[in-house]
Amino acid sequence: MNKSYDVSLKAHEKELSAEDLALINRYTQKELTADELFTFSVILCDNEIDRDFERFSVEALEKLAKLFVGKTAIKNHSMNSEDQSARTYKTEVVTDKEKLTSTGEAYTYVKAYCYMPKIKKNEDLIAEIESGIKKEASIGCSVGKCVCSICGKDSRKHPCVHKRGKSYDGKLCYYELSEPEDAYEWSFVAVPAQKNAGVTKSFSDKKEVTMDEILKAIMSEPDSLTLDRVQTKQLSSFIFQLEEKASDGEEYRRQLELDTVKQFAFVFEKLSDDCTRNICKTLSTEDLKQLNSALRDTRESVASPLLAEEVKNESNENSQFRF
Repeated sequence: MNKSYDVSLKAHEKELSAEDLALINRYTQKELTADELFTFSVILCDNEIDRDFERFSVEALEKLAKLFVGKTAIKNHSMNSEDQSARTYKTEVVTDKEKLTSTGEAYTYVKAYCYMPKIKKNEDLIAEIESGIKKEASIGCSVGKCVCSICGKDSRKHPCVHKRGKSYDGKLCYYELSEPEDAYEWSFVAVPAQKNAGVTKSFSDKKEVTMDEILKAIMSEPDSLTLDRVQTKQLSSFIFQLEEKASDGEEYRRQLELDTVKQFAFVFEKLSDDCTRNICKTLSTEDLKQLNSALRDTRESVASPLLAEEVKNESNENSQFRF
């Protein structure tokens, strides 16, 4: 899941504390001094309904705060190591009791504290942060649940009929994101968040999911689903198996039609093969099986030899000479 937030980066103007410096040096290969570092804070996510009509629960924010510690900052969610720009060394969950969200909760957000070395490569980025050019952030994470605010169903496992952004009896439909499972990274993004842009859904890499769950997720969010490498391989294997079964099914159907045409020829000699083939093609496979079986039964009853009926109440006289 990628979520974008506007006006979220702020350079630190005060001197870096000894405690913060110690936290930063947990991630460095050598001891760095405050003069060698540029630090800033960023709001990663909050509990307000966003432009995609989704929101994180407060419990989800608390867990995300822990998951984002140590995570890297990149550019535009690029997986290229050259686009790594900063690292998160601590986070906190902040609640503004004087500000309420549209759902009536106290506004709560995850604030991350990050650092980058003052090297030539980062000079332009530091200048952009300080001047307010770089002020948008987007997170990459995965959550376990995506619950509809109207019916309470998890949209991934039990897709419902309610549409995000629409009102039902005066109540707005949105999805509450909960039970975070992993935080991947956060990114500097070039433009502010746009409606329906930059939002993708993802399963957790740590949790094994069934093919049924994947298919339900695809049906519920076809335009905003991301699968990891393992799940993509799982889906590809499933599709390959379906193709094999479909091929076997087509061959079975072809043989069934041929045999049914033959059975028609035995039972109804005046019907042409073209006529019976057209009849077969209009039937479902199950109906075709029933027709084939009925024709076979009819054929066998017609083809049975006529046996001489036993003469009833006949004496046994000369029976040894009777055939």
